[in-house]
Amino acid sequence: MSVNIASNPFKLGFGLMRLPRLEDGQIDVPQVSQMVDKFIEAGGTYFDTAFAYQGSEEAARKALVERYPRESYTLATKLIAMGEGLDEETLKQEFYTSLERTGAGYFDYYLLHALQRSNYENYEKFHLWDFVKELKEKGLIKHYGFSFHGDPDLLVELLEKHPDAEFVQLQINYADWENPGVASRRNWEICKQYGKPVIVMEPVKGGILADPIDEVKAVFDKENNGLSYSSWAVRFVASKDNILAVLSGMSSLEQMEDNLSYMRDFKPLTEHEEEVIKAAQEALNGDKSIPCTSCRYCTKGCPMEIPIPDIFTVANRMKGSPHFRTVREYTIVTQDKGKASDCIQCGQCEAACPQQLPIIELLEKCREMEQ
Repeated sequence: MSVNIASNPFKLGFGLMRLPRLEDGQIDVPQVSQMVDKFIEAGGTYFDTAFAYQGSEEAARKALVERYPRESYTLATKLIAMGEGLDEETLKQEFYTSLERTGAGYFDYYLLHALQRSNYENYEKFHLWDFVKELKEKGLIKHYGFSFHGDPDLLVELLEKHPDAEFVQLQINYADWENPGVASRRNWEICKQYGKPVIVMEPVKGGILADPIDEVKAVFDKENNGLSYSSWAVRFVASKDNILAVLSGMSSLEQMEDNLSYMRDFKPLTEHEEEVIKAAQEALNGDKSIPCTSCRYCTKGCPMEIPIPDIFTVANRMKGSPHFRTVREYTIVTQDKGKASDCIQCGQCEAACPQQLPIIELLEKCREMEQ
């Protein structure tokens, strides 16, 4: 069972996570209403919010639900089971709170939110998979799935255990396409293999690719085509197959207008543009502070099973990325494996390294990525 991708031909989705705010911190509902108007006028239908997005569900009610016929748009929200002191009743109440906040009557898409190694068992423990099935049977949701921040092995485990999940929301962008800490490409391939349409989050990596490092800007500037840096990132993922929607967390009318300028009549990347993206990826990954070639000779005899090349890859990608993202990527590549701090300095890795890297010293520096 899965969602029909053809049911949503307009690939841009309006992410309601980073909405514009007034000086007092409140969401600027009049501006959001204008953004909603432009989005719907252009053919957009997919809106994405979450229980955990402060003020977002209420803003969705005021700017969207109270102003447009219910059948003219699709609304997604999420239930999150993360943190201490959780209980089943409180978690299930999140759905009814979201229903009240939005006034939507039902949700077209409902997601178990941010599944990863640190919390996925909560969704089993508190019977939340069964809960979303019951909600669908009652007609309170039309489709259910989950958003995912984990490694490919966990994704396979979840899809095997819950084949009834209808779609998956993944972090995909050109920066993380081959990043072992996110595994965008591999996770996307797994969803295709299991027949699960993908909703894309973080296509511009939380804004990082909207204002990328100078080396990446230089690649796009050579094209001299007037397109924004964001447009390259969004079109990269929208050009992939098996994509239901590409969410953009727009926070101004200007961002909405920019996105619609190339997504209203979307055209996939040309072969030349694909090569430009590859050049941008190379520029982004050009910081080889640790010149590791990922040959993995070092890992074969490591008594602590430390994924040394993956740790070094994440360390090299720290440039331009906020600390919390680096920590998350580091956590993914070291999950159920050795961490940099587990190194016992036996020297096996250095003896095996063709590049003669001072691995022990480098691992010592990589400890800063640990929480």
